[in-house]
Amino acid sequence: MTHAIALHPQIAFTLGVATMALMVIFLRIRATKRPVTPKGIIMPPLGMSTGFLMFLHPSTHFPVWWGLIAFAAGAVFLATPLIMTSRFEVVNGEIYLKRSLSFIVILLTLLSVRLLLHGYVEQYISIPQTAGLFFTLAFGMILPWRVGMYLRYRRLRQSLAAPANTGQG
Repeated sequence: MTHAIALHPQIAFTLGVATMALMVIFLRIRATKRPVTPKGIIMPPLGMSTGFLMFLHPSTHFPVWWGLIAFAAGAVFLATPLIMTSRFEVVNGEIYLKRSLSFIVILLTLLSVRLLLHGYVEQYISIPQTAGLFFTLAFGMILPWRVGMYLRYRRLRQSLAAPANTGQG
C-alpha cells in the first residue's frame, strides 16, 4: 500500500510562492541579456489583468475599500522600490535592463513581507478573499512599476533618436 505525503495547504502555498518568486528572479536576470521592448514592458500587467476574472466568483468578494487599500499599498510601498531600482543602459544603440543586486534583494524582501502578511490576513478572512486581496496588492505593484519603466524607456528611446534629428533644422 502506498502512502501519499500529506502537505498542509499553507506549506504547499508557501513552497509554491517561493518557487514562483525564484522563477521571477531567474527570468528577470535572463531578461537583462536581451534588449528591452515596449511589448516586453507592457505585456506582464496586461497578462496579469486576466486574474481579475477571479472576482466573478462570489467567494472572492470583499468590500471595495479593502481592494482600494490593497492596490494603493502595492502602488506606494511595493512599486516604489522596484521603480527606483529598475534602470536601463544603452549598449550598441540597444536599451537593456541593468542588472541590480538591490532589485533581487527587494524582490526577496517583498516575498518575505507577502508571506508574513498572508498568514496574518488569512486568519481573519477566507482563503479566496485573501487570494483576491493579494492579487490586487500585486497588481497595484506591477502596474505603476511597468508604467514607470515604459515612460523611462520611451524617454531614453527618444533621447537616442534626438541627435539624429537635430541636424535637419
